[in-house]
Amino acid sequence: MTTLRSTLEFLLYGWLQAEKLQERSRFADHSRDTFDAVLDTCERIAREKYAPFNRTVDTQEPHFDGERVTLPQCTHDAQKAYAASGMLSAAQDYEIGGMQLPYTVEAAANSFFAVASISMGSGLLTVGNANLLMVHGTEAQQRVFALNEFSGRFSGTMCLSEPQAGSSLSDVATRAVPDGEGFENDPLGPRYRLKGNKMWISAGEHELTENIIHLVLAKIPGPDGKLVPGTKGISLFIVPKKLVDTDGNLTGVRNDVALAGLNHKLGWRGTTNTLLNFGEGKYPVDGEAGAVGYLVGQPGKGLHCMFHMMNEARIGIGMAATMLGLAGYYVSLDYARNRPQGRPVQGPKDGAAAVVKDAAQPQVRIIEHADVKRMLLAQKSYGEGALALNLFCARLVDEQATGDAAAADEARLLLEVLTPIAKSWPSEWCLEANSLAIQIHGGYGYTRDFPVEQYWRDNRLNMIHEGTHGIQAMDLLGRKVLMESGRGLTLLAGRINATIERAIQVPALAAHANALGKALQQVGAATKAAWATGQPADALANAVPYMQAFGHTVLAWVWLDVALSTLQADAALAKPASVGRMGAMQFFFNYELPKIGAWLQVVSTRDATCAAFPEEAF
Repeated sequence: MTTLRSTLEFLLYGWLQAEKLQERSRFADHSRDTFDAVLDTCERIAREKYAPFNRTVDTQEPHFDGERVTLPQCTHDAQKAYAASGMLSAAQDYEIGGMQLPYTVEAAANSFFAVASISMGSGLLTVGNANLLMVHGTEAQQRVFALNEFSGRFSGTMCLSEPQAGSSLSDVATRAVPDGEGFENDPLGPRYRLKGNKMWISAGEHELTENIIHLVLAKIPGPDGKLVPGTKGISLFIVPKKLVDTDGNLTGVRNDVALAGLNHKLGWRGTTNTLLNFGEGKYPVDGEAGAVGYLVGQPGKGLHCMFHMMNEARIGIGMAATMLGLAGYYVSLDYARNRPQGRPVQGPKDGAAAVVKDAAQPQVRIIEHADVKRMLLAQKSYGEGALALNLFCARLVDEQATGDAAAADEARLLLEVLTPIAKSWPSEWCLEANSLAIQIHGGYGYTRDFPVEQYWRDNRLNMIHEGTHGIQAMDLLGRKVLMESGRGLTLLAGRINATIERAIQVPALAAHANALGKALQQVGAATKAAWATGQPADALANAVPYMQAFGHTVLAWVWLDVALSTLQADAALAKPASVGRMGAMQFFFNYELPKIGAWLQVVSTRDATCAAFPEEAF
């Protein structure tokens, strides 16, 4: 993890100036030393408790015997070590046992666990669940549920999807009805009984913690007994696996939440993925079927509350995809440096063909071949660029929480625009990085003797969960770039132009600055052209190519800004790491940024090839 550590330190301190966060009152007790101590602790735990068992959790999948789920002992040990580190509550107030750590540093520290073994988990959903309750829950809900999640005593889930609805949350059919007379006076919140099924619930059943706290989307029937159509009728409920009292103690009563079965996945096998039945009567409470749940926030406002957790999870998934891309890059780089194969290409000799190789010469390591360097540079530019983007988004989270009013509002809008990119761009391009890592290994990469095939399998999920690729694209083009009269897009363009103005003064970067300026103009023009008819169907038919071009433009900006910091830190480019960053930046501009023209062409012309294609012609 040495390479990752040095990359993180440059991005944190050389680029994002994370040390300056200690000037803010919330982080005043921190310093570079405390930040580094957190990185040290997480790097050590990840190296000792996670990395050695990445293959173990892939081959020893969770097992359900009809009563309980069994996970390997290494997963229990890793969860215990992570909880003991305090990272579950790292960003929380001192008063509740937190460290008041900047989210920027927390995100960087958690990257060690993701690169070591992503599917063992490191509390993403538990922290997101508890953070939601700290914003939208009552004081009692925070004390009983959130604080026990931060301590590691309880864990958390998010229960959105249903077998018949998938990503279409307006079609949620889980019902919640008041639980008897006086239901509204329960000290843990208005008490309801829930009945329904939830699919694809990560960490939905296990025995890693004393209790599992499900956050469940459900609809409260209207006076006619019918569910309100659409998303406006959705409410949010806390549904614990085991019921608790007002002090958070287990009552000994099992809630009516039953595991119907485990989903057996292509990758990410170390985490249980479940189909949960709520209220089917397997575990009746007080002799009655129906899972007991406590309302969070106001009735019908559940999706508003849940988006707090969903957006946090989306940035987390972007980081997960990033670290899987980097994990593959690191091992394929090591392989390329040590695998001898082939010989250098030589020029014409004695009338022979233009390209010849001298078989009498010794083999060279494959890293000496230009095409292998191309694949390595692609991985480096995708992985390190995505890491920079995600840490920049984490820095915006800190700005939104601790900046002055104007800075906080700007950070909020920038996060709105960048969240679909932070989730989806790494999910697509770091998956491509994993594919290139397999390619560098050749046939060996397609076997389980090397880890790169597992990294690809683990990463393939990230384009799907927490909002599929297409959903994120429609959110970007259909909502985020238009919201508040396009102010978020304007703010982002302002940031990009500021980098261009700085870079154009640097001879080594001027051409790249001009290329980025042209790309930004193309994206702006395509955004207007997509909406020229005012018809969503016309604009959104090519939302994914739009997101690809938008994402590539954002990553080019990130790389150019990183390059400026690199030159400031090491003007003579004496360090190999600095040469590496500049080379990755140059690769991205020369090989990747030019791709946006083809993507934006179909966006600008509102090409109807896909939308108009008749079903019977497939």
